[in-house]
Amino acid sequence: MNNTIVSVDWLHEHLNDENLVILDARFISDPSESIEIIPGARWFDLKGNFSDQTSEFPNTFPSTEQFISEGRKLGINRDSFIIVYDEKGYYTSARVWWMFKVMGHENVAVLDGGLPAWMEKKYRTEGSFSIPNNLGNFEAYPDLNRVKNIQFIEENIESKNYQVVDARSAGRFNGTQEEPRKGLRNGSIPNSQNLPYTDLLDGTKMKSKEELSRIFNNLNLDDRPVVFSCGSGVTACILLLGATIIKEKDYFVYDGSWTEWATIHPES
Repeated sequence: MNNTIVSVDWLHEHLNDENLVILDARFISDPSESIEIIPGARWFDLKGNFSDQTSEFPNTFPSTEQFISEGRKLGINRDSFIIVYDEKGYYTSARVWWMFKVMGHENVAVLDGGLPAWMEKKYRTEGSFSIPNNLGNFEAYPDLNRVKNIQFIEENIESKNYQVVDARSAGRFNGTQEEPRKGLRNGSIPNSQNLPYTDLLDGTKMKSKEELSRIFNNLNLDDRPVVFSCGSGVTACILLLGATIIKEKDYFVYDGSWTEWATIHPES
């Protein structure tokens, strides 16, 4: 299995594979509501069960213990092949893919085009999430160095050892567009570059490897490692996924992203 992205045709052919686990990563308030989902999908509660609820910032990476516990409740095993999708094509799914990679689980991929691509093929859907009958035996072998915090970003402004690339829109990055979070100032992290995550997409799907290479080459990145940022650590992972498709190497995410930075640094 490809551990970056797979097509809806691939998933349709492998829907009954023994070790397959399908995770729906969309933000929803009531998982019991009837919505169209891919058959057998389980809901990955990114904002709730898989976020640090003690943090003042949204979508904060949870503790390893929390991730293991919640992963087992979803029936995930050490040998599970995980496919993650969301209802937009690319939004939350890349974040979940990255979280599993950080936790050392390599057999994970994003469904290219997500639910829209599945529906376009008129493949069968169901109206409720699958609830596992048994706990899984999921284990984590985390590399938490991949998750960068604000102290790291502050020090990097001086050292410039890492390049920071922001996935928000150009308007938000340049401070000409208001932030969607009320009261949060606009602007960008000093010395960072902008690559809107939407630039990587062709409709709901990821652009070709060749197109992705051209887009990243236009950033004129050098050999220093790259940290991706965004509004709250979600769409930064789309850039990380795109970069990984081009070349497998260590990339990083600033977990608190602009929400944390602008709160801690209210003045530009």
